[in-house]
Amino acid sequence: MLQSILFALLLVAAFGLFAWQVRKIRANVLVGRDRDAGGHPAERLRKTILVAFGQQKMFKRLTPALLHLVVYVGFLVINIEVIEIVIDGLFGNLFGFHRSLQFLGPVYDGLMATNEVLAALVIVAVAAFWWRRNSKPPLKRFTGPELRLWPKLDANIILYVEVVLMVALFFMNTADLKLHQMRGEDLPGTFPISNLLVGLLPTGQGTLHVLERIGWWAHITGILLFLNYLPSSKHFHIILAFPNVWYSRLVPQGQFSNVESITHEVKAMMDPSYEVPAAPVGPDGSALAPTSFGAKDVDDLPWTNLLSAYSCTECGRCTSVCPANLTGKLLSPRKIIMDTRDRMEEKYNSPLIFRPNVYGAEAKHEPITDLANATLLRGKVTPEELWACTTCNACVESCPVNINPLESIIEMRRFLVLEESAAPNSLNVMFSNIENNGAPWAFSPSDRFNWADDLYVKGSTPVAAAV
Repeated sequence: MLQSILFALLLVAAFGLFAWQVRKIRANVLVGRDRDAGGHPAERLRKTILVAFGQQKMFKRLTPALLHLVVYVGFLVINIEVIEIVIDGLFGNLFGFHRSLQFLGPVYDGLMATNEVLAALVIVAVAAFWWRRNSKPPLKRFTGPELRLWPKLDANIILYVEVVLMVALFFMNTADLKLHQMRGEDLPGTFPISNLLVGLLPTGQGTLHVLERIGWWAHITGILLFLNYLPSSKHFHIILAFPNVWYSRLVPQGQFSNVESITHEVKAMMDPSYEVPAAPVGPDGSALAPTSFGAKDVDDLPWTNLLSAYSCTECGRCTSVCPANLTGKLLSPRKIIMDTRDRMEEKYNSPLIFRPNVYGAEAKHEPITDLANATLLRGKVTPEELWACTTCNACVESCPVNINPLESIIEMRRFLVLEESAAPNSLNVMFSNIENNGAPWAFSPSDRFNWADDLYVKGSTPVAAAV
């Protein structure tokens, strides 16, 4: 009875704390500009199944894809046993049952066997991940100025936690199996790995019962602690990857969005009969202040971009394929996304039990930015980073959860050009040429075909014949 009460209190506290953190994250995401991301449910479902559930983009690199698949499938399947643990914890002591899903019969045997095999494979995969991340020298995408002390530590913490959870699972199953064997009873289920480990445990029934309880409580408590650690971690993507892929853009990659107000003005210039829609009004009927062009801070970005900031795995695949970054320029698409998340938590709500990502100054002992004057643009992301982007879409194509760093880059560029007239000189020259000559080149429209005359004179051949 007491164990059931304690377990119920643990569940209420864990899920309540997680809900509190999720509400803060949701509030942060909703400060972004409105965007209609609905429609086309069949296409969105197909993309979610392929990219989020099927991990389609991960398989561009076979070795990490297979390792990640083992951990991912293990996470999904082992959580079936978590359902059983929750039922047993709440009602088992009250009604005197154990292993509540055993009524599934052969299906239960298969699930338990699969759980154990996957748990063992997860330990192997985690060891491989740890070596890849901590080898000397580490993989290039695991380095970078944006990966301060916390992101590097966070990755290893998750690996250690996963090992602890799997070891606790084996402790629970092995002690329970040996206890039943000593009593001459059959334990429901099939346990191929625990059968190999029973000889390592002591033979006292009291001791085995204590070890089984320790493993049981450690496993479920570790999972609930892990659940509440996720909002502080890059591993929150295991939850947000699915809505992020669902709401990702369905337009062709690289297609830029137009500024609605500018579109109306251009249409009015091209067609005098076109009527520009009235300015939007507020609840009191007064006209709303016009929004800025582009993005200066996080609340100028669409809410889908802010959702992507929380969905980022910080894996570095975007930066590892960025041609600007590969040639030594400052741009790192991963940093753009991480800066967006950090700025949200700096300006609005920190959903974390602790605040490792805010400011990012603690690792370097730098003074904290003046919050009253800080913004995403220039406060965290510099114009030099933005103008280094070639808009090639390599970062968008490589992201395993369909994050689009390019869209945030373009929006901040748009602010620099349309609000501050702060484009590089080469672009300002092009803008002037387009305005004066109708083309990016510094030639009058009347001189645009002079090359054909030169070709005719030099070759003494009519242009049509030469072509």
